[in-house]
Amino acid sequence: MNAQKDIIVIGGGAAGFFAAINIAEKHPELSVAILERGKEGLQKVKISGGGRCNVTHAEFIPSELVQNYPRGEKELLGPFHTFMTGDTIAWFEERGVELKIEEDGRMFPVSNSSQTIIDCFLFEAKKHKVEVLYNHSVKSIKPTDNGFTVNTSQGDIEAKKIVLATGSNPKVWKLLDDLGHTIIPPVPSLFTFDIKDKRIKDIPGVVAQNVEVKVLGTDLFSEGPLLITHVGMSAPAILKLSAHGAVELAKLNYNFKIEINFIKQDFEDCKNQLKDLKQDLAKKQIYGTAQFDLPKRLWRKLVLASNISENERWADLNKEQLTALAEQLTQAVFQVTGKSTFKEEFVTAGGVDLKEVNFKTFESKLVPNLYFAGEVINVDAVTGGFNFQNAWTGAYIVSQSIAGK
Repeated sequence: MNAQKDIIVIGGGAAGFFAAINIAEKHPELSVAILERGKEGLQKVKISGGGRCNVTHAEFIPSELVQNYPRGEKELLGPFHTFMTGDTIAWFEERGVELKIEEDGRMFPVSNSSQTIIDCFLFEAKKHKVEVLYNHSVKSIKPTDNGFTVNTSQGDIEAKKIVLATGSNPKVWKLLDDLGHTIIPPVPSLFTFDIKDKRIKDIPGVVAQNVEVKVLGTDLFSEGPLLITHVGMSAPAILKLSAHGAVELAKLNYNFKIEINFIKQDFEDCKNQLKDLKQDLAKKQIYGTAQFDLPKRLWRKLVLASNISENERWADLNKEQLTALAEQLTQAVFQVTGKSTFKEEFVTAGGVDLKEVNFKTFESKLVPNLYFAGEVINVDAVTGGFNFQNAWTGAYIVSQSIAGK
């Protein structure tokens, strides 16, 4: 087979479909095909957000939105002025998919099913005559005088322009490396911390609503809710740290210490408050009277870790115990011994060096007529719909740029 297409989009995921549909819609005269190595596409869309598809996040100010991208913050500011959350919502609504905002800002289809998004993409692709070629694994990409020859598991295809939307795919990164691109080595981003510690043993499911976490020996810091799990800690406070520290924590081989301030108070202030409680609650047991809005089960663990027994009363709290409790509340140190993948939303930091991408067009600065969308470039985000927003924005701008040439 030696077919010819105007545009080939490599990768049948979120970014690939979004790019192909928008290109074909803006330019009905162009022949557009998606090459997907699997027997079906949109697999990450299917499982995202627990099968509900976390389409984007309700953040409508570009300068605020970019802060959710440990890699790509600076580069995405311009693109987000062109196409961002509001545009995403409008795009889906114009095609019959209504989105809703949840309390934490995540946005999902009203149907609560990722199938709604998949059906929309498949319908639009068909409507705009995008050919979707499954089981087409790409072996090589060779620039020619009038475009490219793409060698696939099903033969060669000629294309005038290529859009790479392959996500974190090491084989494709190798092809790009062959074309002269610099690939930043991938490391996991968005993971939970493995911690074995008697202070969190037997209390999985407990949430401390607002904590500060520092990685000792680094500048890494984050805040937010913290969830105690069967194997350690998770939730935004930890996930943000894992994303922002993806490269640094990989170098530490996921062995490091964290310091947690469970009550977001200064150590001395906490001590003074404990002294007041010693007066006010003199006859009550310390173990049974949780303070600082901490969950009871966590409070009890921190009390025991401060050498205070279950039946000691506030009046009996000595100076050493009071200092120890203030330390547990504001400066608790935990040893992290590894990481676990966060749900099924596996995200990597790494990919095409951002210096080699023109962010006005998402075109390669090294290979003319080669474009990028989604995670194939070194952009990644914290959890909450931000990785999808990067995919929609890049893909949309690609469709505009290809149009403009």
